[in-house]
Order: sequence, then C-alpha cells, then structure tokens
Amino acid sequence: MHDIDKLISEMTLEEKAGLCSGADFWHTKKVDRLGIPDVMVSDGPHGLRKQDIDTVDPNESIEAVCFPAACATACSFDRELMLSMGETLGEECRAEDVSVLLGPAVNIKRSPLCGRNFEYISEDPYLAGELSAAYINGVQSKNVGTSIKHFAANSQETRRMTCSSDMSERTLREIYFPAFETAVKKAQPWTVMCSYNLINGEYSSENDNLLNKVLRDEWGFKGYVMSDWGAVNDRVKGLAAGLDLEMPSSNGLNDAKIVEAVKNGTLDEKVLDTAVKRILEQVYRYRDVKGGEHIFDRSADHKKAADIAKECMVLLKNDGALPLPHSNAKIAFIGAFAKVPRIQGGGSSHINTGNISNALDSAAKYSDVSYAEGYERESNDTNPALLEEAVQLAADSDVAVIFAGLPDSFESEGYDRQHMRMPDCQNELIDEICKVQENVIVVLHNGSPVEMPWNDNVSAVLEVYLCGEATGEATADILFGKANPCGKLAETIPMKLSDTPCYLTFPGDRHAEYNEGVFVGYRYYDKKEMAVRYPFGHGLSYTTFEYSDIKLSDTAVGDDDILTVNAVITNTGNCAGKEIVQLYVADKSGFAVRPEKELKDFIKIELQPGESKTVTFRLDKRAFSYYNEELGDWYAPNGKYDIMIASSSRDIRLTAEVTHKTAVKLPFVATENTVFGEFMDYAEGKATLELLFSKVAKGLLGGDHFEPEAVRSMIGSMPLRQIRSFGGISDELLQQAVDMLNKDFGGFKAQM
Repeated sequence: MHDIDKLISEMTLEEKAGLCSGADFWHTKKVDRLGIPDVMVSDGPHGLRKQDIDTVDPNESIEAVCFPAACATACSFDRELMLSMGETLGEECRAEDVSVLLGPAVNIKRSPLCGRNFEYISEDPYLAGELSAAYINGVQSKNVGTSIKHFAANSQETRRMTCSSDMSERTLREIYFPAFETAVKKAQPWTVMCSYNLINGEYSSENDNLLNKVLRDEWGFKGYVMSDWGAVNDRVKGLAAGLDLEMPSSNGLNDAKIVEAVKNGTLDEKVLDTAVKRILEQVYRYRDVKGGEHIFDRSADHKKAADIAKECMVLLKNDGALPLPHSNAKIAFIGAFAKVPRIQGGGSSHINTGNISNALDSAAKYSDVSYAEGYERESNDTNPALLEEAVQLAADSDVAVIFAGLPDSFESEGYDRQHMRMPDCQNELIDEICKVQENVIVVLHNGSPVEMPWNDNVSAVLEVYLCGEATGEATADILFGKANPCGKLAETIPMKLSDTPCYLTFPGDRHAEYNEGVFVGYRYYDKKEMAVRYPFGHGLSYTTFEYSDIKLSDTAVGDDDILTVNAVITNTGNCAGKEIVQLYVADKSGFAVRPEKELKDFIKIELQPGESKTVTFRLDKRAFSYYNEELGDWYAPNGKYDIMIASSSRDIRLTAEVTHKTAVKLPFVATENTVFGEFMDYAEGKATLELLFSKVAKGLLGGDHFEPEAVRSMIGSMPLRQIRSFGGISDELLQQAVDMLNKDFGGFKAQM
C-alpha cells in the first residue's frame, strides 16, 4: 500500500496542481519523479470505447462489443442482469487496462426530445437508481471504477454548456437527485462526473452545495469528482467547490491558475491536497491490484449481449400475430432496418463493433423470409419504387413485419430532437401496407418514444429500442417465439408531443424552467388523467399472469418501521415466461400535492406454466415520503397510503391500505398571517381559540348556531389578522391566540 499523504508532502505545488487535470484526452497525469503512475479512463456505458493505440484521434476506438443501450436495458427491470452486464464490462476494462468506465448515465428523461435519452435509464428516479447501482457494483467487482453521470439535472442537449436548469429544491431532491443518491449509497462509484449545465444559475462544476454538501456530506461519497469533457468554467472556484479532476487536459492553463491562487492566498493549499489525495486513492486502487489474467472474449460477450437484448425488448401490442409461425406461411420482412439495424446512438457512447447481426439473416433458421427495403435508411422522403415494391410484397404475403424507427441523424448527443415523428417515408410505408395486409407487425428501432399514428391499424408492435450488436438474432428469437418477451417500458409513450409535461418550456433558452416540478413522466399523465399510447411499466408476454393474495406485515407503521408486502403471482398461460411485478405507493393523506402514485420497488420473476411464486417487498419511511422544503428533509405525513401491486402503472392488480404515523414535527411559527386551517383540528378544548372561532363564525354567518363544516369552509384559509374585521377581536386577544399557537403548536404544522 502506498502512503499517499507522504507522497503529497513530497510533491511540488506545480505537480499537485498538474495532477488535477488530464494528461491528454483519456489519461490522468503521472509524476515520474515520485513514481506516481497514470491511469486511463474510457467511455461507456454500454461498451468499451477505448482509443485505438495506433491513432491520435480520440474518437478512433478499438473494436469492442456493443451491448444494449440504457434505453433498452432499463426495460429489463432486472438488477441481476445489470450486475452481470457490469461484470462483463469490468472484465473487458481490466483486459484493456482501463481504470474507469465513464458510466452509467442516469439523467432523468424529462422530455422524449432529449437527444441523449437513448443512454439514459428512465423517467423514474427509483428505477434509474436501482439499476445504476447494480451496474456499478458489477463493473467495480472487477476492481474497475465507474463514473456515474451527469451530476446533475442534465436533461437536454440544447445549450447544454450554458443553460441553467431552474427548479425547486423539492424537484431536485425527488426527481433529479435520487438516482445518484441511490448509486452512491448502494454502490459507491469510484468517481462522479459533473454535468455541463448550471443549476439555478450556478455551474455544476463549481457548485459547493452540489459537490460537497449534498454529494459528500449528506450521501457519503468517497471518490473523486471529475468534469465532463470541457465542463469547467472557473477552475479555481470549481476546485474549492469539490471538482477534483478536470478532463481533458487544459494544456497547463488551468494548472497555472491553481498555482497562482495558492500563492496569492485565494485558494487554501489544503483544498488542493484533498483533491490530489482523492485522485491518487483511486489511481492506486486500480494499480495496486494486479489480479490474474483478464480476457476480452468478444465472441462470448457477443452471446451475452444477445441474451441481454432478449430480456429488454418490449411487446407493446399483440392481437395474436406473434409469435410468427415456423410453417410454410409466407412472411415478408420489410424495411431497411431488417437488414442494417440501428443498434446504438451517436456521440461519446458510440461503440466500434464489427459483429452486427440483423433480423433478416437471423430469421433464416426459422422460416424462408422474403425481403423488401421499403425506404432509404437515412431519408425522410419516400422513394416511390421502394414503396411500391414493399406494398406488392406485403400483399402477396401472409404477414408483413415492418422494421421501422429513427435514423442515426434523428437522435444523437449534441442536439435535441425537434419532434417525435418517425421519418415520413416510414409512416407512409406502414399506412400503405395496412391497406393491403391485415397481419402487420411493426418492429421499432429507436432510442426514445415516437408517435404512432398507425398503432390501431397494426396487429402487433415490438419495441426493440437500441439493443446493441446482437439486435438481429435477439429480435428473430422474440418474433418466432424462441424467446418470450419480458421487457416493460421504463418511460411513458405519449400520444403526441404536445401531451408531454414540459412541452411549453423545453428546451428553454439560457434558462430551462422545470415548471412541471415533480410531475415528470407517468406522474404527470396520471395526475392529469391523460390518455397515453403506452404507459410506464407496460409490456406484454406470450403467456399470462394472475396476481393474488396481497398481504401486509402490519396495518400501521411509523417512521422507523419496515413494512413487508407479499403477493402471489401465477403463470396462467401455456408457456414459461417472466413477469415484472411493480409496487407503487399512493399518499392518501392529502397533506401535500403529490403524484397519484410512485414506483417504490419491483421484482422480475420467472414462472413455468401453472407455477406460482410469492414476491416480497420491503418498504421503509422513504417509500412514503416526499421532500419537505420547510423541514429540509424527507417527510412522510400522517395518514393512509395505498400499496399497489401492478403489472404496469395503469394496470393495478392488487391494493391494500396502511396507515403511517410520524413523530417528526415540521417547522411552524404562528404570526398574524397564519391561516386558521393550519391548526383548526387541534383547537378543541382551547378556550381562546374556540372563542376566536365562534366570534369569527358569528361575524361571517350571523346568529349563534352554525355547522362546524360551514366554519371550516368559510375560515379555513383565512389569516388570523382578518378576525379584526369579521370578529371584532382586540389586538390583545389576537396576540394571546398567536402566543398560544406558538406554545402549543410551535415546531409542528398541523395536517388539515
């Protein structure tokens, strides 16, 4: 083991400052004089994008295995799958001497237009946190670090380096922080990558509250924070705020600024020493563990990529057209993606792979399939000859499988989509084929939701997303029933773009106003009681499942209790299948404005025909809580909660009720502007308060007799100061009431 403190004491100021920026695009600096080695970091998250040693171009990478992107793997709802994929990626990194894999990317899918949504996990923070923690634990089990990104609130590409994501503290805490929080607490990534954007007017790279107070002090992060590539604004301010490593190299410019700041006293050298120590701890964490021989087996990993892909694809609709027959039925595969599938998104996560399977060739083992190109892969315009050929083939076939989706140019890192439509030529192709063929199946290749104007006219829809280099064989296995689809949507597919929660404010200009608050994705659509094309958590199977026998461990719980929830799931169909069972919690207390329900756990189980299994969930206080800004903490109000066991966010199968009782007191200081309703339920027996109520009620309603509910309705939202007008109350009596409230209710805000 290395004595890092001793090494730091022997370093010059210039060497320490230099260690806080990259040597080049991918390497940290080394200090030959002291024997301090460098290490290499490389892009992920769904493959190894290591720069080819034979080129100076950082975008020229070695040939590697392209696993399904996060838009797909998220639909697995499978912690074990993410762990296993992480283990494989970690092994590949060890074999290629890469110390840190830059991923996972866990930013929330605020809008389906975000150009980078294909590498983000979900619109739901709980799902994103659980899957990212599993992935990180997998990679780091091989003694390779991860860099969870992009911290925080980076949900658009438009002006991503200069735009401020503006939102309430509650919105940050409930939606945009939890995936990072869960990953830190459950997996401790070696590094965290800060985002380009500002948050409420302050750059993430120099945000002391973000990087020090929240990430380190509250959540207990132990590693180092690195910048996204080029995300540094003010290097000295950033270093003081907790940004340890600047990437890539600044060619010495920012190193010199750090040296000057220490010399002129504007930066404490202890801050620099701390950053250096954090970096060296991870450098030696990697370098000091030699281990055995590590193999990057591209053939074996390709097979694993195929197995993972089959767990991720989502059967959105099926009117009996799937699985396809293996008999002599005339099957037509139509669409350029059948031959050259789109397997990943563009930008920094693009993997250089030469082993790409396609559905057309992979289907040959099941049936003799005919093919028509249908459209030009990268075009929006219809090619009349290709359209005519495809329509004729469809008319002459028993079933038409149309491979459609988004071309590479439609979504990529660096820019946002302008609409949710597929290319016009593809929509026209589907419409025209539906006129001549009753059995139409659409297979989608896309990294984010698309509008589906043809949805009601087709027999089945299979959402493949961007499923990596083994997309073709996995798709064929699903279509022909060799594999049973078991993925479920990790995001809502809305009817149209204008339905989306942030339609009026996305992407914004210099400021992106997150006015939808916590109502992102299904939280918004449920609150609005809005129809969607396909809801969050939705996904069909070739078998069916029955839910029964929900049981709670108790009918009432407190802040320190764990509620255990059990339910029985039975495969009622005739083939084996996997079901993703989701648990949602609904706050019925009415104390705060909250989503109708929120995902709080999930489990994926495999069942043989006729088999039953009991699933078990454990819920703590956080499952019932929202972030209360007055308290500055998570708060679970007193009241009743529904525990929902569901097949999707809109397919609730079982419900049970539990009561939660909290001992936490909310901040409360009564003044003349305090409203009656905040303490009305607690006034009984308090003579002064009852006198106030009766006098105000008499002044408003007249007479000496009135119904309590009438009083509540009339004065529940009235501030105390108004009783002067309606109750003829003296200033002295009013002050007595205020004093009594602060004595009896100080530190506690009553629930109406």
